[in-house]
Amino acid sequence: MYLAARLSTRAVEGTLMAKSSSDPRDEVNAPLAHGALNLPLVTIDDYNNELRDKDGFVGDNANKKTFQQKLDDWRKRIRKVGDDPIGKTATEKLSKKKIDAILKGDDLAAAALVMGAVEDFAQDFADVIGKFLKDKRWGKTDRIVVGGGFRRSHFGELTIARTMVILKAAGVDVEVVPIVHHPDEAGLIGAVHLMPRWMFKGHEAILAVDIGGTNVRAGVVQFGKDDVPDASVWESAIWRHADDEPSRTATIEKLAAMLRDLIGKAEKANLKPAPIIGIACPGIIKADGSIERGGQNLPGGNWESDSFNLPAALMKAIPEIGDDSTFVMMHNDAVVQGLSQIPFMNDVSRWAVLTIGTGLGNAHFTNREGTKPR
Repeated sequence: MYLAARLSTRAVEGTLMAKSSSDPRDEVNAPLAHGALNLPLVTIDDYNNELRDKDGFVGDNANKKTFQQKLDDWRKRIRKVGDDPIGKTATEKLSKKKIDAILKGDDLAAAALVMGAVEDFAQDFADVIGKFLKDKRWGKTDRIVVGGGFRRSHFGELTIARTMVILKAAGVDVEVVPIVHHPDEAGLIGAVHLMPRWMFKGHEAILAVDIGGTNVRAGVVQFGKDDVPDASVWESAIWRHADDEPSRTATIEKLAAMLRDLIGKAEKANLKPAPIIGIACPGIIKADGSIERGGQNLPGGNWESDSFNLPAALMKAIPEIGDDSTFVMMHNDAVVQGLSQIPFMNDVSRWAVLTIGTGLGNAHFTNREGTKPR
């Protein structure tokens, strides 16, 4: 009951302060709150940046649909003078696995079509990055990590590498690299960095949730043998809610059922999770856990309503984990995915994450002084 007692009143009000420690990495000189900008190991300089230019949102030039359009344009041009080497399958029906097979296959003409889309997309992506880097909050960025579903492919990784080459050739000295963890797992693993480590004392894992416009993922994130930053996904479950078109209430009920199942599996394996759930969710996250904007693609209702609070709804659905009251911490999904990269960022100071999926998620971080992971 130690953790529940520590969190019960102050956490609800969002004014919980991190426990004093001789290790500076465990210090947070700011309230523990949803959507916080000061976290144990990093300061969040910017996230969910809705950067615009004369044509609209800059991020619209670098997402899943944009790449499909690039490839489709190449196919249409080829069809004007001959056969399409990729065949008759509509571009939007081509899976990442299929596109990778084309790129690595023996049909060089088909592979060349994919390469044309890779080059066009990389040019646009480099332009998008250049515009972000002009924002003062993104100044002196050393490295940009690319996550999201696009990274889960060979053509995606090739595009990321080509983008960095284009930027460096233009005199922009910034690394652009794929996120280390599988993007689906990164959105869960990053949750361990939302809270100071004293909160995990006596426990081996936490529960994490990643809510998107197509899927909901839930998992048990187990701490490493030596340190929390060595965390990995021990067990996870995914629900493609886009196929079911559930209500908001049904979504919470399904998510709670997924988490209860994971808790049961952990207990059966003698793995003791902390009574904590970390949530990654699209949009601007306010300190009280409400979503200010950006939740329009979430399933079955208005998640930005003044009468709805996701952390509170989840705590009501799962009031206890083990013998302790449940504590929930929520942040933007791009932020959480970026946080998974912390153990690999001890050689830089200022860095960012861009997640390429249905949209372009973004967040920028500065490592806190004296808080680099071991």
